[in-house]
Amino acid sequence: MLIKKAELLAVAVRAEQYPAEGPPEIAFAGRSNVGKSSLLNLLAGQRKLARISGSPGKTRTINFYTVNGDAFRIVDLPGYGYAKVSKSETERWGDMIETYLKNRKRLKKVALLVDIRHEPSAQDRQMYDWLRYYDLDGLVVATKSDKVSKGSMAKHLKVIAESLGIEDGGVLLPISVLKRTGLAPLTAEIAKQV
Repeated sequence: MLIKKAELLAVAVRAEQYPAEGPPEIAFAGRSNVGKSSLLNLLAGQRKLARISGSPGKTRTINFYTVNGDAFRIVDLPGYGYAKVSKSETERWGDMIETYLKNRKRLKKVALLVDIRHEPSAQDRQMYDWLRYYDLDGLVVATKSDKVSKGSMAKHLKVIAESLGIEDGGVLLPISVLKRTGLAPLTAEIAKQV
């Protein structure tokens, strides 16, 4: 599956700001600074589709992107887990994400991004549990795979799989935006949903 064109469709904080239900949606979730915006830009073949910042926690809205003439949509959920954000702001983001997960009828799958170098955090595990509850689990993207040696990659992936409780049928994909590796399996997984 090739993304030929992607553009911002809507920016939302509340459900009434979501675009009208339409084609299938694939959402991307993960901690702040996990490389979500960089991955979305790589997927879309554009450098500035999703805003990348040197300071984590910049995505504070739900951003909807229309892809290939609205054949499907990519949804960028707010990053979570950034320490410099107040507790009330963190709770608001959690409510925003859960509202989207519960109410979006055309949401087909959520790709949960985790940093391959670290065991998933309590918030990563909570997010995966949410996804499991809403039957949206099964696709985990281990970013920054260029930061670990090829010899230790299997060990890192095993830690992630065990920590999250990824079961049979779950997909765990190592990806490096920097080296542009691992993209084809991810686009194949997206194609299955749309």
